[in-house]
This record gives sequence, C-alpha cells and structure tokens, in this order.
Amino acid sequence: MYLVTGTDPVSILRGAYLPNVELSGAFLPAADLYTSKLGGADLSGAFLISANLAGSILSDADLEGANLRYADLSHASLIGADLRGANLGGAKVTDEQLDTCEFLQGATMPDGSKHP
Repeated sequence: MYLVTGTDPVSILRGAYLPNVELSGAFLPAADLYTSKLGGADLSGAFLISANLAGSILSDADLEGANLRYADLSHASLIGADLRGANLGGAKVTDEQLDTCEFLQGATMPDGSKHP
C-alpha cells in the first residue's frame, strides 16, 4: 500500500494528521512533515534524512532505528518517544527535547556521539 504516489509524493504531508500511523521502514527523505500530528506513530527504521519535522507531534512515537540525519526537529514534541538506535547526526534538536524521550540507548546524537 502506498501512502501517496507521484513525482513529489511527500510534499503534501505538511500538517498531516496521522496519529498511530504505521510507517515502519518508510522511505521519506526530505519529507515536509512540518507541524504534522504523528503521536504514537510507528516510524521504526524509517529513512527520514533531512526531513522537516519542525513543530510536529511525535509524542510516544516509535522511531527506533530511524535515520534522522540532518532532520529538523526544532520545536517538535518528543515526549515519550523511542529513539533507540536512531541516527540523529546533524539533526536540529535540543538537549531539552531529547531529555523528554522515553528511550535513547544506542542513538547517534546530533554531535555524532553515541548515547549509552
């Protein structure tokens, strides 16, 4: 099943209301998900390099193993999110946001270090 198709399929996801959506392993590079509601979503293993997730709700989302390199997570809600093993290298996210996550074990942090 395809969420959307076409030459620029992810640009229309800005502000989308997709709570609890199943997008495990989704290929969404540079997706514009600005202010999207993705609380409780399964984005485990998703490819979200350079995605715009600014202002999005990712509370309780499963982002285990997701590739979020260079993603913009500014002002996104990460309360209770699972970011175990996720790659946040170069991502725009604050320590305060990351402190609200449920799990960060093994994640590559924005500065390239590994979370214990």
